[in-house]
Amino acid sequence: MVALKNMGWISEFGTRKHGENDKKTNNLGILSFETAKTMSKLVSLYKSLSHREISRLTNEVMRSQGIAYLNSMDKGLLLGLACAERLQDLDKTATAVTRLGQKCRDFGLTGFDLVYTDLKLGIIDLRKLVYGSKGIEKRVEKMEKLIAATASLYSSLEALTELEMSERKMNRWKDKGPLMQNKPNLKLFKQKLDQQRKQVHHFREISLWSQTFDKSVDLMARVVCFVYARICVVFGPYVPFISSVSLRNMRPLHPKNIVRVSPVLCMIDRPMKDQIYAHSEPIPTTLSVSNYKPSMVQFYSSKSIFFLNEDDDLGARKASKNNRLFHAAGPSTVGGSGLALRYANVILLAEKCLDSAESLDPYMRESLYQMLPENIKHLVKSKLSKNMKGTEGDELLAEGWTEALKDIMEWLTPMAHDTLQWHLERNPEKMKFYSKPTVLLLQTLHFSDQEKTEAAIAEVLVSLSCIFKHRNCSPCQSSRRLYRQKS
Repeated sequence: MVALKNMGWISEFGTRKHGENDKKTNNLGILSFETAKTMSKLVSLYKSLSHREISRLTNEVMRSQGIAYLNSMDKGLLLGLACAERLQDLDKTATAVTRLGQKCRDFGLTGFDLVYTDLKLGIIDLRKLVYGSKGIEKRVEKMEKLIAATASLYSSLEALTELEMSERKMNRWKDKGPLMQNKPNLKLFKQKLDQQRKQVHHFREISLWSQTFDKSVDLMARVVCFVYARICVVFGPYVPFISSVSLRNMRPLHPKNIVRVSPVLCMIDRPMKDQIYAHSEPIPTTLSVSNYKPSMVQFYSSKSIFFLNEDDDLGARKASKNNRLFHAAGPSTVGGSGLALRYANVILLAEKCLDSAESLDPYMRESLYQMLPENIKHLVKSKLSKNMKGTEGDELLAEGWTEALKDIMEWLTPMAHDTLQWHLERNPEKMKFYSKPTVLLLQTLHFSDQEKTEAAIAEVLVSLSCIFKHRNCSPCQSSRRLYRQKS
């Protein structure tokens, strides 16, 4: 355990050196792109904890109709989920910073994992880690500039690669035809290539490519600590492993209050025992933190609660596999059945059908049908047979279906969009440098009640069929026959 008092390590970062080897360059180079990804995730976390974002989370996101109906109306559960995900994202970022820290010359940075562990155990005083202070805002701003420059370098290198490939082709053509040398297009191309190389050189100088490991890790290590302190202030009792001291006043944490941690336990929230089940009930008018009693949740892993293995970020599938919160969804949820992405695509395709009701092509209807599981196909057929009887030519009924469908899609489609966005943001195989706050898993269909979700999707499909039929639109009649023939 690292005994660090009064945050003295803050001023010591970047000052302790090994000696003669310091004269050698220790720049990030090609690792600048992975470092920029880590930085962007950290800046995203920092921004997600601003007063504006937290207010949006509690007053808009958690009170949205879709989340209340499909996921939960229990504010305590939703806060626990939000806290757990932000902490999990921070842990992954801290793991990446620790790996980069192993290449630093500063002893304080090479041992960042110990500092972060002490921070989470409450050994380090959090009072000096004030979110939004002038110093930390400057650091975040500097990180954003480095991320932007590194992103520009990445794009410039891609463009340069394409130009150099074209240059090699032109050289082959030149060998076959000597007249190619005199063509003005070749001269313009060479000028463009030289300009692109200068641009790449410029971005290398101002981006993370030319930054040292020590400077880059020092920037991130400090912000990681500030983010953790902010999570403790914002989410209070939902944060695992912290003491019972009031975080609102940020008083010193005494050793007697430190929680001793089991490496396989994580304290999330009362309803989250082993797995999260759909939990829809009225939202309480007030949430009493004093009455909140968190419980321990057993995860199926004996790994460190603070850091993941080095290979945990390889591949989108592996990333989901190592996401403990992702696998906390129970079997009665959409995510627990592995259908979240599939249902999100069905909903978004239905939205396209609604927007293009007058020109719905057979391919779109066929794609929509093929995406449906058998149980929804049977549910749609049953509802269609009931709703289509004796309703021919009723324009008022068609208007009613349209209004009902719009009401459902108003709260269902945002969750579908957020589901796709969540997976897109967390695909580690994509080189992304976005630093905006990310979508939370609670905003998606992952924790949604499967029965309610399937009923809503069936209602959408039946409504579409009825609307098309009463508009005397040929695609709708074909759609109805399609359901009958294939069921």
